[in-house]
Amino acid sequence: MTKTRKSIVAVAFAVLTLCGCAKSSKTIIRMQKMEEGVGSPTTEAQLKNAIKKYQDRVADVQLAQAQIGIWYKMLGSRQLDNKMYGEALKSFQKAIEFYPENQNLYYWVGVCAGYMAKASLDFEASGATTQQRYNYLKLAESSYLRAIEIEPRYARALYGVAIIDIYEIGDVEKGIPYLERFLEIETRNTDAMFRLAEAYYTVYEFDKAVELYDNIISLTKDEKRKALAETNKKTVLDAAYTR
Repeated sequence: MTKTRKSIVAVAFAVLTLCGCAKSSKTIIRMQKMEEGVGSPTTEAQLKNAIKKYQDRVADVQLAQAQIGIWYKMLGSRQLDNKMYGEALKSFQKAIEFYPENQNLYYWVGVCAGYMAKASLDFEASGATTQQRYNYLKLAESSYLRAIEIEPRYARALYGVAIIDIYEIGDVEKGIPYLERFLEIETRNTDAMFRLAEAYYTVYEFDKAVELYDNIISLTKDEKRKALAETNKKTVLDAAYTR
């Protein structure tokens, strides 16, 4: 059998397996014996030949599976571009089956789950929407956290989990450390500074909030943003003095 033919067979075999349509183990073994010309080896030469042929088959299947994982990732990216967040979520989850240590895939699952949480409307008026929204939010949170576990300095995932915790789940204290870590990496990101200053204000960390607003004022060249930081700083100081 030619190398091209073997590759095609391997891809087909992998696809059948992925789709849940794989044949029984005995049938697969019979197909392999036919395709590779390997029956029941007995001599040393026959055994070595059988081992080599099956090693080649394993390599072909691994290559096919790797390619399928890439295709799922590409499909998810296209669907995300088209704002098909539910379908993109499914595609990225499938890609993770092939690449379970890819932090980017977990990040994109988090993004899609976050959008799906916002899209969870109670069309049936059943009252089940709150739980569905919460489930999507927890999926987003856990996906971002997995991305961070793989790559601790993954800035986008740090920012993502902070936003989920602070603004969607409502656990401000839980989200603050992630924004702090994000700003250790993205030291001039004024959007994150605004978010973190607001979070500090919410938990009565007024000094830290004022310091961040001062940083924004010194960094930004945007007069509107500077004015907003100055206004927010005054609000924080007033709250600090009246406590």
